[in-house]
Amino acid sequence: MRKIMINQAAENSPYSDLNFLDLEHLAQVEFTSECTEHPVESALLLTEDPGAGWQAASAGEQTIRLVFDQPRTIEHIFLMFDEQQQSRTQEFVLLWLMDKEDAYREILRQQYHFSPPGTTREIEHYEVRLNQLKVLELRIIPDISGGEACAGLKQLRLA
Repeated sequence: MRKIMINQAAENSPYSDLNFLDLEHLAQVEFTSECTEHPVESALLLTEDPGAGWQAASAGEQTIRLVFDQPRTIEHIFLMFDEQQQSRTQEFVLLWLMDKEDAYREILRQQYHFSPPGTTREIEHYEVRLNQLKVLELRIIPDISGGEACAGLKQLRLA
């Protein structure tokens, strides 16, 4: 039986048995902004201690784009967002581009409300079937009300 105590913060992913891709060797990452203390690779690299993850250097909409060296088939997308300071509603959009195509397809669009100190973490696991994936793009609007929040991403994992 798999168990998670709901009153405890889940530090380990319940999907840790998935064989996540080593993005460092399979793709190039493109991004709109990064804070020097929280570079984009800290959200993408497979490490036991994910650290602080990525954070944008400026407020407003941000994009992280993974461009694969060779087309891949992706069946799982795992995302973790963390907000300890500011109450806000965030929206993110996942898009993908198939090899030899030039139009992005939307996978999903979702909103989530952070309300520290109680609701500070959003964990999403999507089962997908993306064949011949060449580009995966994550767009984040950190505060849909137009506030000055900076986008952040604790983890992005693909399998």
